[in-house]
Amino acid sequence: MSSYNAPFEIHVHGQVQLRADASFEQIQEALKPLWKYAGARSLADGAASAYEEEPGIKYDAQEHLLQMCWTVRGDEDFRQSLDEMCMSLNELSELGAAIEVTFYDADFDEEDEGAEGAESRDDFLMLFVGPTPAAIMQVQRDLLVQDVVNMMERHFDGAELGGVVAEIDKLFSQRFDALVNSLEIGKPPRGGSGGAGGSGHGGGGRRPRHLH
Repeated sequence: MSSYNAPFEIHVHGQVQLRADASFEQIQEALKPLWKYAGARSLADGAASAYEEEPGIKYDAQEHLLQMCWTVRGDEDFRQSLDEMCMSLNELSELGAAIEVTFYDADFDEEDEGAEGAESRDDFLMLFVGPTPAAIMQVQRDLLVQDVVNMMERHFDGAELGGVVAEIDKLFSQRFDALVNSLEIGKPPRGGSGGAGGSGHGGGGRRPRHLH
């Protein structure tokens, strides 16, 4: 499909702390689903965003930090590329991290008078990567606490919300215990571990494009 006919502009945004021993070749391979989707032949060739003002995909070798603020034109099939990328980044990540992905409807124009009553096909995903399920759950927990506290601070003082945070922690502890138990039951004799990616949907109007 030509990028000019693509129904979405897809923005990938986030930063992932990678292991110190992760090589450039491994990073390039992990990100291959992205740059290959963009029609590039290498990470260097595909790291630039469709928008010049966005930094694109950058790797800070000194800080071992992968940063993404990158837009590509595409379709729903890009979700498969995201799943493949997350599975590969799990193997290279040092810490848990969240990656935001926004699908902007390329054909929708809010200012078009003829589009009155029409609905945008915009969509938003939050993906998670990490070296272990526990690392991923920690990021999910921190984001949920931040969202809940920000919302409730409109009505309550932050010092009053300790009990709410404790209940959130209890829910995640229960989820983690259930995960550990399920892993123990299905654990092979020699053991083994691995990370897992996840995603969530969010709605509520068009999200502004990230430019940082």
